[in-house]
Amino acid sequence: MERLKLTNPMAVPRISKITLNMGVGAALTDRKVLEHATSDMSRIAGQKPILCDAKKSVATFKVRVGVPIGCKVTLRRERMYEFLDRLISVAIPRVR
Repeated sequence: MERLKLTNPMAVPRISKITLNMGVGAALTDRKVLEHATSDMSRIAGQKPILCDAKKSVATFKVRVGVPIGCKVTLRRERMYEFLDRLISVAIPRVR
């Protein structure tokens, strides 16, 4: 608090959620790719992801409204801190 020069303890910034998303362009032609993406996402996050549908039709990408093209997970509370710990201590040090 002193470093940020704040007097109210409720004004200190906090992490409330972590959102992970994955866009799968190959899901338009092969449905199995999206299933593999959701299984990978559930392993990474520790909870089941929800499918994200296309909001607009884009003719050049052959995308129609309502077609599943990705998945996302919102982590809160304990799972959020577990993921953040694994990210900082395991994943980021491995990146070159």
